[in-house]
Amino acid sequence: MAKTMFDKIWDSRVVADLGDGWSLLYLDRVLIHDLSGGRAIREILDAGHTVAEPRKVFAVPDHAVSSQPGRDSTTFAKGKPLVASLRETTAATGVRLFDLGRRGHGIVHVMAPELGIVLPGLTLACGDSHTCTNGAMGCMAFGIGSSELGHALATQTLPQRRPRSMRIRFEGKRPPGVTAKDMILHAIGHLGTAAGTGYAIEYAGGAVEALEIEERLTLCNLSIEMGARTGMVAPDEKTYAYLKGRDFSPKGAAWEAALADWKRVPSDPGARFDADHLIRMEDIAPQITWGTSPGQVAPITGFVPEGDAAALQYMGLEPGQKLAGTRVDWVFIGSCTNSRLSDLRAAAEVIGGRRVAPHVTAWVVPGSEVVKQEAEAEGLHTRFLEAGFEWREPGCALCVAANGEAVPAGQRCVSTSNRNFVGRQGTGARTHLASPAMAAAAALAGALVDVREMV
Repeated sequence: MAKTMFDKIWDSRVVADLGDGWSLLYLDRVLIHDLSGGRAIREILDAGHTVAEPRKVFAVPDHAVSSQPGRDSTTFAKGKPLVASLRETTAATGVRLFDLGRRGHGIVHVMAPELGIVLPGLTLACGDSHTCTNGAMGCMAFGIGSSELGHALATQTLPQRRPRSMRIRFEGKRPPGVTAKDMILHAIGHLGTAAGTGYAIEYAGGAVEALEIEERLTLCNLSIEMGARTGMVAPDEKTYAYLKGRDFSPKGAAWEAALADWKRVPSDPGARFDADHLIRMEDIAPQITWGTSPGQVAPITGFVPEGDAAALQYMGLEPGQKLAGTRVDWVFIGSCTNSRLSDLRAAAEVIGGRRVAPHVTAWVVPGSEVVKQEAEAEGLHTRFLEAGFEWREPGCALCVAANGEAVPAGQRCVSTSNRNFVGRQGTGARTHLASPAMAAAAALAGALVDVREMV
């Protein structure tokens, strides 16, 4: 019987059938970060357990660390004990830690794929809802809660209820100015924020196959904003080329064996999905959110719709108001959604010889030390600095405001992150989600603007 990619991976990792749709799954990788990782390890140690397979657990401080240039683990005082706990517990258990300033440090869902920790056909869990990002590598990746994290660390397994399968096909030629961020925001707006609840999503179609790996990571990142814990793209020649030679990728004969296994991962021809959606690329334009949910989104050429009165009041917008031209105060280019080298290149390309509008505070936060070093080698940081952007240190930064960095109350921010919830970027902050190119254009114009008019 033809099987989906998700079914193949799930079935290959079942340790035990627990009944009623539940299985005990083996986890090939567990990722941890500073907000919950140190605490989870400490709890299992205090309970008399230890980390079951420390070689398959990878830790990084990213959420509660400052992105201020020259920062260290004490710059954000409230984050200091979290980083200290992660350092102490990983050292005690043999878990590999990618600490501040070292190669491999970065946002957990940026550094893991770029180091080859995430590979096709694997199962991966992390105490972070955007773990679905990693499914772009052709694996089954999902976020878990703090109690589940302890179980995962202590046993390298996790009880999970099997979700249904969904395919979202993007077909057609990508229009000018449209990015992977626009594709997924359009899909969420079209299908709804609950469309993926109870499903594992596979993104497919010619337009997805045409995406580069970093764009696929962006696409999968927002799966959780559609309600799905898992989003995946089938591995292909682009995946294999991306992974070859990376720090934790197989080498030599092991590479050839792995490659043979990976080529069996994609869904079989004729595999059936419980839900199947088609999205035409010609229907997608550069997107901008207008409300307090990623599903409250519209083309930049559109108008604020009638709808959620509370969201409109919070955002300071009126029904019928043209989106383009709305004044912005802040711009944030970063997060696990859009902080990779290709994202920074796209933003820098928009700048030309222009400068950030005088009233706008604009930050660029690379997703990892590797991204930062590669961007600086290309001179991207100079282009940003000369244009009036701030060039910061890797970390989650303004995405979730867990590190003391926040957009001031009442200020409007165009952000390349993944959530525009009330207070997400700071108490009273107003967030518009967009692509890196759209964010850079807004910084220059000082207002929401169609990037196609700026390039």
